Amino acid sequence: MSCGPKGSEEPSGLGCRVCGRHEELFELPGVSQKYCLECSADVATSILLTTEIDAATMAGQETNALVAEFEQLSHRLLERAQSA
Repeated sequence: MSCGPKGSEEPSGLGCRVCGRHEELFELPGVSQKYCLECSADVATSILLTTEIDAATMAGQETNALVAEFEQLSHRLLERAQSA
């Protein structure tokens, strides 16, 4: 599989927007940056959690469990970004 510009064997200069790894990158709907598989899963999960937290808040429901999950996810993304 070619991975660089115009099908060259060299990886392009762009890496994952979170961890910087030069792997296959994925686009998420509505997001302009590209991420490696692991980071794209976490970014997609964070988007969903934010939506669920907002919906629960608007409905007057408890959000502690969702917020705790979001905090863990954010910590994992931050650690990955700082180790890049």
